[in-house]
Amino acid sequence: MEYIYAALLLDAAGKEISEKSLADVVKAAGMSPDEAMAKSVATSLKGVNIKDVIKNAQSVQAAAPAAAPAAGAPAAKKQEPAEEKVSEEQAAGGLASLFG
Repeated sequence: MEYIYAALLLDAAGKEISEKSLADVVKAAGMSPDEAMAKSVATSLKGVNIKDVIKNAQSVQAAAPAAAPAAGAPAAKKQEPAEEKVSEEQAAGGLASLFG
């Protein structure tokens, strides 16, 4: 996650998102950078407009309200499994078989 945060910070500052810049931000935050992760994130974000991605993510979230049941639709009943009634004698007989 720290590399995504670093990329967001670099984008907000108007800086280029590169392996070196990502590693520098992670190092400045007091962590030891992973060159492979920095390379992976930089490659993945090449040509991506982060501001557009964030804007689209917010509009998708706002456009997807929680699904509610239709008015007048009957609520689905939960079907509970029928429990078999066992007498105490049957239960005791079952326990007795465990002990031979």
